[in-house]
Amino acid sequence: MTIYIDIIIVENLIMNYIILYATGLISKCKINYIRILISSLIGAIYATAQYVSKLHIYSNFIIKIALSIIIIYVAFNPQNLKKMCKQLVLFYLTTFTFGGVATYLIYVLKPQNIIMKNGIYVGTYVLKVIFIGAILGTIILIISFKISKNKITKKDMMCKSKIRMNGKEIILDTMVDTGNMLKEPITGSPVIVVEKMALYDLIPKEILNNTESILGGDLEKIPENIKKEYIPKLKMIPFSSLGKQYGMLIGIRPEKLEIINEQQIEEKKNAIIGIYNKSLTKKGEYKALIGIELY
Repeated sequence: MTIYIDIIIVENLIMNYIILYATGLISKCKINYIRILISSLIGAIYATAQYVSKLHIYSNFIIKIALSIIIIYVAFNPQNLKKMCKQLVLFYLTTFTFGGVATYLIYVLKPQNIIMKNGIYVGTYVLKVIFIGAILGTIILIISFKISKNKITKKDMMCKSKIRMNGKEIILDTMVDTGNMLKEPITGSPVIVVEKMALYDLIPKEILNNTESILGGDLEKIPENIKKEYIPKLKMIPFSSLGKQYGMLIGIRPEKLEIINEQQIEEKKNAIIGIYNKSLTKKGEYKALIGIELY
């Protein structure tokens, strides 16, 4: 069987792209299609070099780990070690899932047309396996993550958030709400919903006590100095919830927001505080809500 190098590159490029795209979806990170394409091409070139080369260096375990880290950095540009490790684990999980499905399909779709060299499978089966494997692998991952999410306990969904504004800081008990997909519509920044009563040490009471008036365009109750400083900073955040199909929150960007979970502290640079006028819980177990993206 004649195997062309360009076919090997294209096949690996497509598979790498699908795996990286699935990794990005699962890890809830911002997907940059150009970066994923470049990263996929790096992996495809490595796979091709491994196929045609007789050097054992391409099969070295450390080299493969280093390549995986490079691929993750190029594709997603993680901002810290924690994010990089999380994305690397999900990348391997996705790769192993797709690989397992593909290996099974090899023995279903014309195995006589397969060649294996230097650990790389090639043959006329590949494009079929890529697309069928991608569909089955994605279904398996989605079902697995849904099962895992359903087994998360309430304790696992609790953390703390540290908010800094005007040189002052507060730390709030915070709940992770998997249904909270709230974003500020203009910038797309994720929103942490915070009870109004928890913000009096950070935001002037003239703003907090008049949120409904501000939403209605009535600024007469706001002193001029506070109006000049705060009104340009406020964001209008539409939301929907059970019992109120359409609503509006006032939002403001903090100087700093950190999520504290199991002694780990992670700064969220682009988050917006959404000011909620009522209590989030009857017993006061938490004062803020964040979505999975911020967690």
